[in-house]
Amino acid sequence: MRKVGCFGMIVALAAIVAMFLVVQSWGGRGPAKQTTTVLIRDGETLSDAAHDLAKAGAINSARRFVLLAKLLGSSAPIKAGEYRLPPHLSQSDILKMMQGGETLQRLVTIPEGMPSVMVHDRLMAAKGLTGTIAMPAEGSVLPDTYGYQREDTRASVLRRMQDSMKRYLAAAWAKRAKGLGVSTPEQALTLASIVEKETAKPEERAIVAGVYYNRLRLGMPLQADATVIYPLTKGRALGRRIRESELHAKNDYNTYQMTGLPTGPICNPGRASIDAVLHPAATKALYYVADGKGGHIFAETYEEQQANVAKWFAIRRARGEM
Repeated sequence: MRKVGCFGMIVALAAIVAMFLVVQSWGGRGPAKQTTTVLIRDGETLSDAAHDLAKAGAINSARRFVLLAKLLGSSAPIKAGEYRLPPHLSQSDILKMMQGGETLQRLVTIPEGMPSVMVHDRLMAAKGLTGTIAMPAEGSVLPDTYGYQREDTRASVLRRMQDSMKRYLAAAWAKRAKGLGVSTPEQALTLASIVEKETAKPEERAIVAGVYYNRLRLGMPLQADATVIYPLTKGRALGRRIRESELHAKNDYNTYQMTGLPTGPICNPGRASIDAVLHPAATKALYYVADGKGGHIFAETYEEQQANVAKWFAIRRARGEM
């Protein structure tokens, strides 16, 4: 009887030890010695995911992972996506991460004022995206930071960017001030793209918009330098001063040689520039010139403007720029 009792105690002790080892294996340190990235595709089963994890070195055995997941883990389904697994992450935490959808978020940022040619460049260079895209229409993309996952298509990310612009422009247009000098959202977008390029100071945007509305109302050329550059570079930096011949060039964008708005946007304006155009400052100013400090000096008369230009030229000569 004593032998039977002793044997039973041994069996029980062995079972306890075995259970401890199982739990330790499930919740203990994983084998990965460095951060590991694993992609779980749509439609993959737990077994499929386990094989991906084993192949990446995040777990030792796919079969054991599935077995322990069913015995000790939650029954919640895993979610597709790209997962970044820290070194030595336990099997238990890996399962929780995949069930919680804690996927790696990749980001692509489109700054305010970026032209579409550069938006195209940025999307084509974004790692993890697939497929190709045509050049987006100028002004069709809302500048922002957009998240995506590995193997998303460039077309789908671009579509989200363009849908965001459509939604924002429509909502902003619905709340516009009365009596604006533009009659369509598209015209507002074109003017916003000019404002975006003409000033980098947030507090100046509404004033610059007001200056352009005053000019439109009087039939004066807008005379925005950025509209001269756009046909030359499609929005990329010119890298030099505008030539006199370029100021006199006649095309659908050069606002020195035409009255009214150019044929379309010259960049992708941000929310603040769109809002500035739809809620311009009340100003009598018709002119502005750089102040040498990153902003502008505004003037109501041509005589005031000439005096301000003389000050700007003096600053440039002192800097050795003229």
